[in-house]
Amino acid sequence: MNPSRTPLIAGNWKMFHGGESSVPLAAGVVAFAKELSNVDVVVAPPFTALAAVSAEIDGSPVGLAGQNLYPKPEGAFTGEISGPFLKQCGCGWVIVGHSERRQHFNETDPIVADKVAAALGSGLVPIVCVGETLAQREGGETLRVVKAQVEAFLDVIAQSAVAVAIAYEPVWAIGTGKTAGPAEAEEVHAAIRTWLANKDPKLAERTRILYGGSVKADNAAALLACPNVDGALVGGASLDPGSFGAIARAAQAK
Repeated sequence: MNPSRTPLIAGNWKMFHGGESSVPLAAGVVAFAKELSNVDVVVAPPFTALAAVSAEIDGSPVGLAGQNLYPKPEGAFTGEISGPFLKQCGCGWVIVGHSERRQHFNETDPIVADKVAAALGSGLVPIVCVGETLAQREGGETLRVVKAQVEAFLDVIAQSAVAVAIAYEPVWAIGTGKTAGPAEAEEVHAAIRTWLANKDPKLAERTRILYGGSVKADNAAALLACPNVDGALVGGASLDPGSFGAIARAAQAK
């Protein structure tokens, strides 16, 4: 892990804790985040809990993220949330292109690129997700698939002075308990870094590349020890402050 890139540990709560239970969870995250001096901690609650969580983490080192956004600032788009709305809720971050969005809601690479641009245009830092399916990995297609996903938004992030984050999430490892080993993760992270460097060495240097996919307290240290792993996008383990805190402390130990 490059010391110039502060480790980033982001928790994606998915469709959990969308009401009053979000407040004690956020309080638990604040409690351990205050103990960390060199880790950026971000939580992404459901939209319905953003206001409550924003109030709970106010004044703390914990950042707030939306789980998605629509690429228009406003309009007749029933049920959608825009970047400016997220900013007004207290968000500084937004997850874009998560595999569940790609799989269940048919988000294509061009749509993801539009959302990255919309996030940056709204003053949000995107955490852009990329990753291959099990069939693609078994077919030896991992790097081809991930490269195409990265190239879809590469021009957008290269034109921005904001340091975005890219999360490599092998689809077959999300919520399954399976995890890419450190060597497998580092191979893809190093390739992403190379593609960024080919575009602009400064872009490669400032972009944090996170690993996601069944990250837990017992495997975080080994993954975070990889040279090109700058943090983690955590799913299920982020719903427990003890587990989430252990992952963040593993990043702090780097």
